[in-house]
Amino acid sequence: MSEAMELTKREFDQIGAYVREHLGTWIREVTPPPATVQLDPIYLERIVRVEEELKSERELMKQGFEHMDTRFEQVDKRFEQVDKRFEELRADMNARFQTVDKRFEEVRADMNARFEHVEKRFEAVDKRFEEMRADMKTGFEVARSHTNHWMTFLTIVLLVIGSAMTLATVLVG
Repeated sequence: MSEAMELTKREFDQIGAYVREHLGTWIREVTPPPATVQLDPIYLERIVRVEEELKSERELMKQGFEHMDTRFEQVDKRFEQVDKRFEELRADMNARFQTVDKRFEEVRADMNARFEHVEKRFEAVDKRFEEMRADMKTGFEVARSHTNHWMTFLTIVLLVIGSAMTLATVLVG
């Protein structure tokens, strides 16, 4: 047996297939079954207490989540109330602004009416001034006309008197 056998690739493949097919069975035969571990009763008791605590914690977490859900629902309701209140305030403010706008329009209309009245009064005063000016112009024209007539008459009278005096001085003298 010291001679080495040369194996072909085909033979290696057959050996590999055979080993794969039987390997699981051979390992189970060689490996002993797992031994059951005997735990100390103190450790078993602690494990049970830890499991009970975990169960209790899980229940507390469920209650906490349920409480948070309830709280979120309350917060949502509060937000809905706040939104409703804002809508009421907005409607109230719009009504107030409309009232103020209406009042401004009334005041504006009243002021326009008063300005129109004042404007008419100014027009009446302007008309009266025009009439007075026309009357004064007529009066000045009449006065100038009279003054011109009198001035002409006085000039003639003075000329006649001056001529008469000059003639008298020439004749007397």
